[in-house]
Amino acid sequence: MARKRQRPADGTTFPGEKLNSQQKAILAAKEADQLKARDIVILDVRAFPALAEYFVICTGETKRHLRGIANRLEDAADENGFAVHHAEGYALARWILMDLNNVVVHIFDADTREYYELERLWGDAPLVPYEAATK
Repeated sequence: MARKRQRPADGTTFPGEKLNSQQKAILAAKEADQLKARDIVILDVRAFPALAEYFVICTGETKRHLRGIANRLEDAADENGFAVHHAEGYALARWILMDLNNVVVHIFDADTREYYELERLWGDAPLVPYEAATK
């Protein structure tokens, strides 16, 4: 009988990476917060059939703001030894999606975030607390 593999309590770490998935999610939230993103939440979606372990969701004010947050997250990934595997949505900058392998970051404008209501869709996912720099 095969033993069921347990996931670490704070998420997986990929070979060659220093941060586990929860640490990456918290880093992404803090970086977005530093650039004044609003309504930042981290959802732990490991218990659901998702393509990631954590979602980070935030709102930017303008297209330039959304792109700036995404660019800062790319820099933070480089600085912390992990890759942005895929990013899309830069052209329209209404919803920029960034795949950090086991963390997916959603950077929305206010109207698009309200329309898609990801927090409601993933409403059973626990929130992950993090220390916000801005108030």
